[in-house]
Amino acid sequence: MKRFVVIGLGNFGFGAAEALSSAGHDVIVIDSDGEVVDRIAPLVARAAVGDGTELQTLQRLGAADADVGVIATGDDITASILATMALHDLKVKEVYVKVISRDHARVMKRIGVTETVFPERDSATALATRLSGTALLNYVRLGDGFSIQEMAVPEKWNGKTIRQLKLRQTYDITVIALHDMLNDTIVPSPDPDSTLTDSDTLLVAGSDEALAKAAKLL
Repeated sequence: MKRFVVIGLGNFGFGAAEALSSAGHDVIVIDSDGEVVDRIAPLVARAAVGDGTELQTLQRLGAADADVGVIATGDDITASILATMALHDLKVKEVYVKVISRDHARVMKRIGVTETVFPERDSATALATRLSGTALLNYVRLGDGFSIQEMAVPEKWNGKTIRQLKLRQTYDITVIALHDMLNDTIVPSPDPDSTLTDSDTLLVAGSDEALAKAAKLL
């Protein structure tokens, strides 16, 4: 179990706090809106109305013992900067920040956050990627130019093994799981000698360029 401190309870912050708490973690949340704090209070370990940029307030809530900070202060770039600085002062090792633009992300990276999250852009990119080709069933962006995608088994791969296809050498992609759609079972790190069928889907990782090349097979 880890301790998380979530600053800002908009849709993103509320959802992150709820999911982390449901996963069994110790979650502290803070927001200036008393109504939203009251709504989430039964779902987390500690919820408080206050200013998430104030060092003393964060100390009082136990943020100094947090393993990870999540800053979701919406459109207020200044607040996200000040909250990040406060968490750094408290020696919180990992800080993730919701950003609203590339410039916002650039500023946050300059002051040393672990990662920036751009939910609207990432959701739009995932949808556009899925709509652009029939091969892609699911899409998860992991970083700039890199993602994990679930794709149907192309007809020319049917009946062949992962080893025979030499996907890493030919397409520069890695199969990290196989989804048997008939039995609805997922096999992580599948046997390279297992034979692919048209009822399987593949969870593959690689650069966006490499994955797009593989998707054109369908």
